[in-house]
Amino acid sequence: SDADGCPIGNVIPKWNELVFRDQWRDAFDRLMATNNFPEFTGRVCPAPCEGACVAGISEKPVAIKSIEAAIIDHAWAMGWMAPTPPPHRSGRSVAIVGSGPAGLAAADQLNAAGHMVTVYEREDRIGGLLTYGIPNMKLDKKLVDRRVDKMRQEGVVFVAGAHVGVSHSAKALAADHDAVLLATGATWPRDLAIDGRQLSGIHFAMDFLTANTRALLNSRPRPGGAVNTPMSAAGLRVVVIGGGDTGNDCIGTAVRHGAASVVNFELLPQPPRQRAQDNPWPQYPRVFRVDYGHEEVVARWGADPREYSISAKRFVGDGSGRVTGIETVRVEWTKDSDGRWAMAEVPGSEQLYDADLVLLAMGFLGPENKVLQELGVAQGPRSNVVTPEGSYRTAVANVFAAGDCRRGQSLVVWGINEGRQAAREIDHFLKLPHDENSVSRLPVSGGIVPRTVAASASA
Repeated sequence: SDADGCPIGNVIPKWNELVFRDQWRDAFDRLMATNNFPEFTGRVCPAPCEGACVAGISEKPVAIKSIEAAIIDHAWAMGWMAPTPPPHRSGRSVAIVGSGPAGLAAADQLNAAGHMVTVYEREDRIGGLLTYGIPNMKLDKKLVDRRVDKMRQEGVVFVAGAHVGVSHSAKALAADHDAVLLATGATWPRDLAIDGRQLSGIHFAMDFLTANTRALLNSRPRPGGAVNTPMSAAGLRVVVIGGGDTGNDCIGTAVRHGAASVVNFELLPQPPRQRAQDNPWPQYPRVFRVDYGHEEVVARWGADPREYSISAKRFVGDGSGRVTGIETVRVEWTKDSDGRWAMAEVPGSEQLYDADLVLLAMGFLGPENKVLQELGVAQGPRSNVVTPEGSYRTAVANVFAAGDCRRGQSLVVWGINEGRQAAREIDHFLKLPHDENSVSRLPVSGGIVPRTVAASASA
């Protein structure tokens, strides 16, 4: 959020102060009141909180993300993260489709409320985006497995290899459980429909990253750390189209494979080094950043891999069906009379880039449709699941939605927030048949547990 910089409402000044005073247990309790998985966000979150930090107005912001990771790592080392199953069970059951950040957060909250929770994951391992969408060097899968094992010991049931809508009936899940939460993510990739797209050697970024992580987890790396993956960049001229976290992860992975070269295309112009006038504090700073993938390319080849204001026009092949290059043109961005940005190609700026492996990292269009269509869940113009404003409940009787499938492609921290708040609404929904006046005791954003105060009788 632009207001405080933290989508899940972490009370950051509080636990920063407690760490400063060496009160680590109190800092841990304060952190866990708002964030189910600080060991994830402390490593992969782009830290909008640091962009909203007051210190950042005149100097470097406080390293909030590192402090968050230090608190939870210390908690695991001290044994404070022992499994704590709920003391009572409600007798109600919830099926959660998807085990990414939203699904896991909702499962953790609903299980703590005493409901029986079963999480269905289509992949062979639990974790969704956390397992296969984020490279191991950025988020060690041992951390994901450790957290899943803890949740399993607390009573959450995980079913891997269950592709709801394909191998498992979504309608059967809705009939067998008191509530269903769709947390399938936004996994439908944006394609680049230009001439030559059918050539081999052109892949979606997530397919590349998933193949790499799966190979890493299923086999032992070769000497030097290389991985036996069916989609290797070793010795290849790699072009990554699209920036952001996914593009950067592709860059870092290609470097580790031993690519011959790595280039990154960005359609937009290079961001400014400092905040622009229309991007004031405490908004997230839209400035030029150098992430780990970019640093590694600079260290390997001496130059940043990013090419800004460039558009791919055509993929070039070798005559036998394999990509060998990309024809490009430079673009220029200007504002029209209404203040809207317009793009125009720069005449004479055409250039051919050599490429043996092209990775498309241009974002995602929305959730995949099979489970949604089987349940009859409404989708909006951008294909996201439709729910009323401020609610996570769909128009289908006992079906809810949270995370990227509802709000669109977003951050891990937003997924956790969505899962937590959806869990609170589901908890209230499950209590209604037994008590019309009941409210959920699960916290709202910021870790606040709502209290119901009875009105006093008038004199």
